[in-house]
Amino acid sequence: MDIVLSLVMLATLVLIGGAIFLWRRGGAQKQVWLMLLLAVVMIVNLLIWMLPDSSGTAPVDHAAEGSR
Repeated sequence: MDIVLSLVMLATLVLIGGAIFLWRRGGAQKQVWLMLLLAVVMIVNLLIWMLPDSSGTAPVDHAAEGSR
């Protein structure tokens, strides 16, 4: 699960970098905003998985326990 979350974070950084590159180059504005929107969705998804709930355990911890 750690590998998947790491890949999602790397993909988010690449999307943000690609959007900045495309924006500076004068590319299609629709694609720039869609790339940034997807990056935001991926960050929110990571936060949902990583932030602990009221009991102090994160969903990623529950997933790790279930696979053992």
